[in-house]
Amino acid sequence: MQAKQFKDKYPIWEKTFSKQTCRFKSTEEFLNYFQVKIETHDRAVFIARFDHFKHTKTVDGTIANNITDAQNIIFCFGWEIPSADPIAVRPRSIGITEQQDNFVVNFMEAPNPVAQEIMINWVKDIA
Repeated sequence: MQAKQFKDKYPIWEKTFSKQTCRFKSTEEFLNYFQVKIETHDRAVFIARFDHFKHTKTVDGTIANNITDAQNIIFCFGWEIPSADPIAVRPRSIGITEQQDNFVVNFMEAPNPVAQEIMINWVKDIA
């Protein structure tokens, strides 16, 4: 996984999977995989799937030419609310972007290091 900054201020983690070597052949397969991980975790709760690609097309938005699909799976670990602050960065979302030759899986860094490690491991387990 690669740590990087989006727009110079949002910490995200990302891994790119080549379509030639990846065990998943579609965005849907990635979403199914993550949904099972979420639903079988003792502290995570599945919330929704969001078809970002379809939404962006519907609102006549801009999509890079090499992107053929983009979806999110939305969930929450939420095992503590020590103040109002964590509510601003919840729930969690993992994005899957299908490009012509690759799939990109990414998510914003979690404020909780345990949740962060779980998500990193879920992505690493794909390879």
